[in-house]
Amino acid sequence: MYQVIRNKKYDFMGQSYASIYPNLHKYPATMLPQIGIEVLNELNVKSGRLLDPYCGSGSSFASGLECGLTEMYGYDINPLAVLISKARFTKISINKIIETKKELRSNIYEFLKDETNIEKLKRPQITNIDYWFSKEVTNDLTIIKYCIEQIQDKNIRRFFLIPFSETVRECSYTRNNEFKLFRMKSEDILNFNPDAIGVYFKKLEDAIFLYSNFYFPKLDKNINVNVQYSTFQSQNEYFDIVLTSPPYGDSRTTVAYGQFSTLSNEWLGINYARKIDGMLMGGVKSKQNIQNGIIADYISEISKIDNKRSLDVSAFYNDLDLSIKEVAKSIRKGGKSIYIVGNRTVKNVKLPTDQFVAEKFEENGFKHLITYKRALSNKSMPRKNSPTNVTGRTVSTMLWEYIVMCEKITV
Repeated sequence: MYQVIRNKKYDFMGQSYASIYPNLHKYPATMLPQIGIEVLNELNVKSGRLLDPYCGSGSSFASGLECGLTEMYGYDINPLAVLISKARFTKISINKIIETKKELRSNIYEFLKDETNIEKLKRPQITNIDYWFSKEVTNDLTIIKYCIEQIQDKNIRRFFLIPFSETVRECSYTRNNEFKLFRMKSEDILNFNPDAIGVYFKKLEDAIFLYSNFYFPKLDKNINVNVQYSTFQSQNEYFDIVLTSPPYGDSRTTVAYGQFSTLSNEWLGINYARKIDGMLMGGVKSKQNIQNGIIADYISEISKIDNKRSLDVSAFYNDLDLSIKEVAKSIRKGGKSIYIVGNRTVKNVKLPTDQFVAEKFEENGFKHLITYKRALSNKSMPRKNSPTNVTGRTVSTMLWEYIVMCEKITV
């Protein structure tokens, strides 16, 4: 087994994501930037190309930016994640943002003066739209989106879509404290009458404040954060450091990134929004269980209880294995990989993802340096779940996170 050391320095008790880099948009299971900052400092990383192959909303870029890195690359297949990352780390004029805000407000209210204008706009293609939105909210969101689309500068337009996405979620009938797509109770809907336009401009003000105070001062002309909407494909010995927090399991049964993003992605025009969870790691079930390596015995234990679930788990680890191969080929000799993972429990079998990651990197020309164990006290994830679906019967999900550090020793 690979060495694991309990390191309380990485707990960051009492600290939240907002302590140094508040996110412009809520997103599930985001890595705490403080972890990345501490690790990069410990490894004395001050320059070089950084890669995050599953970048989400861009926590690793916040860490890199704080440590002086100027060239960073990220990949994700969730369009909402790419939108958030690009908006956070693209430098745009604050004056232009404020000027555009005034123009947008004026355009929306001019549009509203003629009640027939809404009839000229195309109805958005949202699955079961009347189930998730009132007619008034749908109309207001349609008008806001139409007016945002008239913004010519693509970077500013992207920035204005961030509070729009937040407004979509807040003004829908979804339970806002859930990452999965659950509808409010009927009695709550009766008392729910949000002013979508008012909510949007409040969200916009918040986004402008955060961007102006936490991001704009750090983004200069030398900073290049390149975020791609795609899965990562190997780039031979191109990167010096990988800092990432991959999904802890398949999206359907752990953190449902696709479900969380569904309504926003549909409003943004993504016609396959409801298929994203199936496109992520572990989304396509394996035909057979993994037979070799550290993880095999654990999957075998799950198989004795539920073979269907063991195939789901095998699918995730097969995909993670393939991804690590692509990442490993892309790191230069002497380069470091830092994977921050959680060891999920399936059918009361705790899966050692940290050991799996270390093993796979060693199979691909790396040496395991150290794995730190930290208390998981500040990540937005369910702390308990009901794996048996029996009411009242719950188990703890994850209490710890593991920081797996490896170094490439061969080419």
